[in-house]
Amino acid sequence: MAKSATVRARIEPKLKAEVETLFHQLGLSTTEAINIFYNQVQLRKGLPFSVVVPNKTTKQTFKDTDAGKNLTQCDSVDDMFDKLGI
Repeated sequence: MAKSATVRARIEPKLKAEVETLFHQLGLSTTEAINIFYNQVQLRKGLPFSVVVPNKTTKQTFKDTDAGKNLTQCDSVDDMFDKLGI
């Protein structure tokens, strides 16, 4: 099937540049990435990721970590698993 439809969207220039850099690192053009997204929406009959509003606990966790509060430092992967109790 010929690809002749066009998708146009306005987006913040900084976001566009950062995302296109990531696409380049992945070996994708913007067009290829959009096609992947559209195909996944079609296959899943919805967005290919969860879209939720963070709850109160999650919002507080974001605020704390952004402020450098309540963080656990680990010296190694083993130390991390020990602290997680795994």
